[in-house]
Parts: sequence; structure tokens; C-alpha cells
Amino acid sequence: MSLKDKRMTIAEAVELIKDGDSITFSGFTIWRRPMAAVYEIVRQRKRNLHLIEVNSGTHGEILIGAGCVKIFESCWIGHELFGKLGANMARKLQSGELIVEDYSHVHMVMRLMAGAIGVPFLPTRASLGTDILNPKYDVLGKHGLRQGQNPVIPRQKFSYAKDPFYGEEGDIILVPAARPDVCIAHVQQVGDQGTVRVMGQRYSDAEAMKAAKTLIVVAEEIVPEEVIRREPTANLIPHYLVDAIVEQPWGAHPTGCFGYYEVDGAFIRDFYNKTKTQEGFDAWAEEWILKVGDFNEYLYKLGFGRLDTLRANSSYKYSTHVKRGAR
Repeated sequence: MSLKDKRMTIAEAVELIKDGDSITFSGFTIWRRPMAAVYEIVRQRKRNLHLIEVNSGTHGEILIGAGCVKIFESCWIGHELFGKLGANMARKLQSGELIVEDYSHVHMVMRLMAGAIGVPFLPTRASLGTDILNPKYDVLGKHGLRQGQNPVIPRQKFSYAKDPFYGEEGDIILVPAARPDVCIAHVQQVGDQGTVRVMGQRYSDAEAMKAAKTLIVVAEEIVPEEVIRREPTANLIPHYLVDAIVEQPWGAHPTGCFGYYEVDGAFIRDFYNKTKTQEGFDAWAEEWILKVGDFNEYLYKLGFGRLDTLRANSSYKYSTHVKRGAR
């Protein structure tokens, strides 16, 4: 068990990602996405990444629009109320620049769960009777990528089995484990040795973090390990599974971080409206990523007033300044 110093800058942590790596993320659509790391991936011009997620959101749209992603395996992408569609994904798919493999939401959860517990597959009946299981929609197979040449791509999209225990009728679907090279998680707190604490909804964070070979944790704050371990039931991931930790306040913006700040819906809606064309995306990325030296400069560009409006009240755990229920 190593107690080496795992603290890094965002730039140093992203350097751990190599071109062609498979990656996954913490959070859910527009909540607790590691946006500071996503912007840095774009700055470092990573290429041919293989994105494997339960679902995707603004972070995925940015990586895809920037040309960082070659293969996308998921069940959905969009911005919830602030942009229903993944316009960048659609554009790259239509142009042939992106390979998209579609699974159901349940399938993706089970794939990461299998990877997390170290088994090659898990059984389910989810999506029986749907075209999710139609062999003609095995896109990775059609591209000749299921020959075993890539260790993170299973040799079959699905397989089937009969119940050997109770003799129940019908097929059982076997979904292959997902084993990403890297998971990048944004959390509220991490101990200075790497113990991870997630507040509020945890989504499929534990599965994503445990399934990956390398785990990078970006936190709102790094706290003393002896303090975070005083309440072990509040912690999600032990320190020995974590490879790198980064302290970056507001590091999930424009997505939200429960107890710290709200989703910046206006920012996401503006991104969605401006990036429906490649020219629009390139202009947006130039302004908000490429011409901004680092994430702290990005926060400065946003301005204190905007961030303060999003800041959560410490008692309510949500902002009392954000208007709700109106467009």
C-alpha cells in the first residue's frame, strides 16, 4: 500500500491519459462532471479516445465536438432541460468521424458493475424485444473491431444463456464488462491520501471508479485523511484505488456539484445553441477553452457575480438566488 503524494495539477493529471485510451466519468448528464479536466483534455489535443459511459452530457459533447473522441459507447447524450439533443455527436456521426455503439441505460450500468467487481459479464433481461439487441446494429462489429485486437472492446456486443438453476423459460442476456483505461471523477471532497467522499446522489460513480484501471479524482477540496476517515460510512472509494488527486474549486462548472453550486443552465443553453455547427463549436471552444490558459482563468472570465449566484446555501444545500420554474 503506497502512501505517496498523489496530488497533481489538472494538466499533470490529464497527461496520464494517452491517445487511444478508453475513458469514463463520474456524475450524471449535467451533475458533477469533471469539466476542468475535460477542458484540459481539449487543450492537450488528446485524440482517438474511446468514451464509455452510462450516459453522457455537456462534457461528452465538448470532447466530441473538439475531435477528441473516436468511439462512443453509451445510452444517451444531451443537456437535460438546457438542450435535449447531442448536436455535436449527431454531426460527427453523420460525417463518419465518430463510431457510436448503443446500449440501454441498464446495460451500461451493468457493464460498469461487471468491470467493477471483476467478472467478464453480468446477466439481465433488460431490453428483450427491442432493436437494442438486433445484430444488425452491432456497430463495432461492422467496423471489424470485435476481433480481440483492442482489450477494452468485447468480442460480442451481447451473448445469451438459459437459466441453469431454476429452468425459467426464455433467454438471459449476457452483457460484457466495461473496463475503461481511465475514470475521471469530480467529487466534493477527497482525503490527502485519496479517500473519496461524494455527497448527494452517487449515480453509478462507484461502478465507474472501480471499473477503470486508472482513477483520477478532481475535488472541490482536499481534506486531511484523518478527518475524512472519522465518518467511514460517508466515503465511497478507498484511497488505494485512487491514482491522482486534484483540488479544483468549481471544477464541475457549468455542471452542478451538490452542496457547493448549481448547474449553470444559461451557460449550457448558450453552448448548445452556439455549437450546432462545427464552425460554431470551434468559435465557442476558442473563446472558452483554447484562449483561456487554465481553469482559474476560466473562472475569472465567468466572474465572481455569476459564480456567487450559483453558490449553494450551506443550510439548504442549493442556491437561494437561482430562479426556478421559469425559462
